[in-house]
Amino acid sequence: MSDYTSRRTAMVDTQVRPSDVTKFPIIESMLNVPREVFVPLDKREAAYMGENLAFDDNRVLLEPRTLAKMLDALDIRKGELVLDIGSGLGYSAAVIARMAEAVVAVEDDEARVAEAQTTLAEQNIDNVVLHHGALSEGAADHGPYDVIVVQGGVQELPQNLSQQLKDGGRIACLFMQGALGDVRIGQKVNGDIVWRSAFNAGAPVLEGFETQKAFEL
Repeated sequence: MSDYTSRRTAMVDTQVRPSDVTKFPIIESMLNVPREVFVPLDKREAAYMGENLAFDDNRVLLEPRTLAKMLDALDIRKGELVLDIGSGLGYSAAVIARMAEAVVAVEDDEARVAEAQTTLAEQNIDNVVLHHGALSEGAADHGPYDVIVVQGGVQELPQNLSQQLKDGGRIACLFMQGALGDVRIGQKVNGDIVWRSAFNAGAPVLEGFETQKAFEL
């Protein structure tokens, strides 16, 4: 058993299971997707730590607990199409891909998209479509979606993203107020999203997800 395999097991046993995440597909997926290959090479030693892992700018790979609890609350099922916003090097998309029919992963950094494409292919994950573009724009061409997951902080959800969610669909967002964050799960009902609080977490606010200030003269 490689060192990374034992770290992966420890991550699930010490960070995921104790956080009341018990759904088998999530546990199975997080035990099988090698998190270390989806982080920058110089960060591999930190891949399994219980905290957000910073990329080279104001972007992070969400800590395992946060991602697992989001997925637990969303209850993704086989046959569903998922939009993964801010997928970085593809880890979250790889985890979700084992539970869903297909994942459309949006990333705004071209180099990260290329690296994710290579890594996903090496891992034989063939039900993820990578989309290069502004995170706040989503990927309307592939939608509408059963589920949307936003991999970073949100102050305000861009309207065109909520429009890409099917009626009856679910969305997970980490709403940030200062340093404090509240993960909320939304369900689209008659065109509007109804939110409920799920748990606390934190992450930098994604570009395009800041509160839009009203225009003042």
